[in-house]
Amino acid sequence: MPSTDFTEKLVERVRRQVSPERWAHIERVAELARALAEAAGADGERAWLAGILHDVARELPEAELLALCPPENEVEAAHPRALHGCAGRKIAAEWGVRDPEVLEAIEGHVWGVSPTNPIGMAVYVADVSEPGRGVNDDLRQRALAGDLEGAYAEAVARKVAYLKAKGIPIHPRTLKAYAEAHA
Repeated sequence: MPSTDFTEKLVERVRRQVSPERWAHIERVAELARALAEAAGADGERAWLAGILHDVARELPEAELLALCPPENEVEAAHPRALHGCAGRKIAAEWGVRDPEVLEAIEGHVWGVSPTNPIGMAVYVADVSEPGRGVNDDLRQRALAGDLEGAYAEAVARKVAYLKAKGIPIHPRTLKAYAEAHA
């Protein structure tokens, strides 16, 4: 992303808020999100920004996550760590981010986004397939080849299948994202 005082400040704020390991993941996601968005003809710079901010709240204590985003359902109450996307969106907005697609991407990297948001799809796929994770290389390659929507639909399908297999309740927004991606 072109260097601006605003983006430089955001980068430093995020870097100070997370561990070095988390920061390395964030950097990989941001760079990959940019590449995935550009391969799909979307705005890579906005995807990069959403990637930089996607895990800003990931290491906050659960009590802080709950204070920022009170649970709206049983899934959120049972799994407060999953609120880090919602909390990250609120933090990004407090820090001056106003782009609705970027904010949706930050929140939606946990539960899924509308397939009409290529920025959100790029961040979601980047988060689950960045090389440091060692999984989902096929999704990364599919999206880099220009099929971001197909890679995203498959990523959400894999998440739903995984949660079902483990007997873990599925968030209503994930089910909605699944239905929209497979419509």
